[in-house]
Amino acid sequence: MKLNDWIQWAGTVCFLGMYTLMSMDMYPWNVMAGVLGGTLYLAWSIRVRNTPQMITNVVAIAICLVGLYTALR
Repeated sequence: MKLNDWIQWAGTVCFLGMYTLMSMDMYPWNVMAGVLGGTLYLAWSIRVRNTPQMITNVVAIAICLVGLYTALR
C-alpha cells in the first residue's frame, strides 16, 4: 500500500469517526475529527495535485476551525 493510500484511508477513518461522534452529539470532538480528516485529505490532494479537492478541504477546515473557536472561547 502506498503512502497516498494510507493518507486517504486515515482521512476516511477520521471522517467516519466524525459522523459517529456527530450522531452521539459529542461536540466539539466531532469537529476535531473533521479537522483531522480534512487535513489528511488536504495532504493527499496536494500530493496528487487534485485542485478541486484541495479547495474543498481548505474551506471545510476553515469552517471547522471557526466552529471550534466559537465552541471553545
